[in-house]
Amino acid sequence: MASPFDSLVDITHSTTMDAWKERNEKALAALFGTRYAKRAENIVKLRAPEMKGGNDSGVPYAAYIHPSNADAGAYGGMSFVIFPVEGAPCLVAMVIGTQGLAPDETILGRPGHARKIQATCAWLNHEFGRGKQVAWAKQDPTRVDIDVPASIQKAFQVYEPPLRRYGRFLYAIYRPMDDRDGTIAAVTAMLDIMFEERGHTPLKEFEADAGATRSAWFEHLMPTTARSDVVGLLEARRYVIIQGPPGTGKTRMAREILAQDYAGAGQTIQFHPNTTYENFVGGLAPLQESTGGKGALGFRFAPKPGSLIEAATKACEDPARNYLLHIDEINRADLGKILGEAIYLFEPDPESPRELSLAYDFGKPFFRKLQLPNNLHVLGTMNSADRSIAILDVAVRRRFAFLSLWPSLKVVEDHGCDLGKKAFQELVSTFIEHATDEALPLVPGHSYFLGKDEERARTNLQTSLVPLLTEYLAQGYVSGFAEPIRAYLQGLESL
Repeated sequence: MASPFDSLVDITHSTTMDAWKERNEKALAALFGTRYAKRAENIVKLRAPEMKGGNDSGVPYAAYIHPSNADAGAYGGMSFVIFPVEGAPCLVAMVIGTQGLAPDETILGRPGHARKIQATCAWLNHEFGRGKQVAWAKQDPTRVDIDVPASIQKAFQVYEPPLRRYGRFLYAIYRPMDDRDGTIAAVTAMLDIMFEERGHTPLKEFEADAGATRSAWFEHLMPTTARSDVVGLLEARRYVIIQGPPGTGKTRMAREILAQDYAGAGQTIQFHPNTTYENFVGGLAPLQESTGGKGALGFRFAPKPGSLIEAATKACEDPARNYLLHIDEINRADLGKILGEAIYLFEPDPESPRELSLAYDFGKPFFRKLQLPNNLHVLGTMNSADRSIAILDVAVRRRFAFLSLWPSLKVVEDHGCDLGKKAFQELVSTFIEHATDEALPLVPGHSYFLGKDEERARTNLQTSLVPLLTEYLAQGYVSGFAEPIRAYLQGLESL
C-alpha cells in the first residue's frame, strides 16, 4: 500500500535539487486528508528555498515550520527538516529555528517531548543501524548553546555543511541508509510526534500503523524485561539486580525465577536498615550454654555464618546445579558496608579464582578462606521509588548487572478492566510528559491498576494508588508536575 510519506522519502533519497520547492510542496500536501486531517494544514507550513545564491547560509533545506513564522528570514520553534547534501541522501532532523523556541517553547521545554524523540532515535539505531549509529538525539532540545558532539559530527561527516551551520539547533538527526525502510520509520515517527504535539493524531485509517510505530519506540522508553532476560543475564553475569518502580512485580519475578528456573535451589532474604556485615557475611554471635551446677546458663560468642556463607556452602554441595540467593529490597541497607571486603569476591568473570581471608573460622567448607562458587548466583530486587534508603555506590554497581522492570500495559490488559486500563494510560502518560528524569522511575507499576471488574479496580485505585501519589506529593517527589498529579487524584476520588 502506498504511504503518504512516499513523496517525502523519494526526495530524501534523491540526488537532485531540481524543482526543490515544488516537489516539497507536493510531498507536504500528500500528508493531509490521508494520514492527517485536512485541518492539520493550518499548523504547519513549508520553507524550502531554491538556493540560487540568495540564502546567506549556503545550506539548502526543506522545513516544516510553525505557520506564525514569516515567509523568509530566521524562523522559530519546533520544525521537521531535511538537508540535501552531495553524494548521500538528505539528513532527516528535528530542529529548533535560529530565531528561538517560540512559539513552541512549552512543547520543547516539556520533558516528554525530549523523551519521545530520544526513544525514537534509540529505536532507529537498534532497528536500522546494523551495528552503526544512524540516529542521535540531544538530552535537552532547548539547550541551543550545545553543539552536536564531535564524535557524531565525525560519524556523520558527509553532512558537515548542515552540522556546521545549524549544529546547535539540531536536537535529533537520522542519516538514511540504502534501504528506504529506516527512512520511512524515521519520517513517520518524527512527524507523528510533531503533529501530535500540535493536537493532530493520524486519521483512523492509519491508527494501527501509528500505534505500531509508537509501540516500537516506546519499547526503548519503558522496555519490557522478561523472566528469560533475567535468567540469561544471571547465567552470563551471576550477579544481577532488578530495579524499577513500585508495583511492577520485581519480587514476584524473582520468586518465580527461584521456583521455576532454579527448581527451588536457593533462598530469599530481605535487607533492611539494620542489616549488618555479620548478618550477611558472618561474624560472632552469642551462644547459650550450660555453665555447670543446678542448670545455670551462660553465654559465649562463636563464629556464625551469614546468609552469603550459607548460600555459598549450599552451592558447594552440588556444583552441577546453580543455586540462587535472592536479596529482596537490596538497597534498603548500605550494601557497601554490608559487603565490606567481601565485595572483592563479586566479580562475575575473574581472571583467576578469588579468595577472601575471614576474621574467624566458620567451619566446613571454607573455614577461614571464603570463595564464591561459580554456581552461586545472586539476584537483588530494588524499588527505585524509595528515596529514604542508601544509593548504591559505583563499586557495587560495577559488580552487578542491572535490568529495569517498568509498568506494563499488557499486564493491565490481561488482568484488568477498562477502568484500570484508562487510569493506567493516563497516569503513565502524565509521568512521561512531565516527570524529570529523576522522577520518571517513580511511575507506579501495573499492580495498582488490576481488578477484573470495575469495583475491584476502583477499590485498588483508591486504597493503594491514591495513598502512594499523596505521599509523593507530601514528600515533594513530583513537585515539578504536582498540579497534573492533583488533577489525576481528583479524578480517582470521584470514581
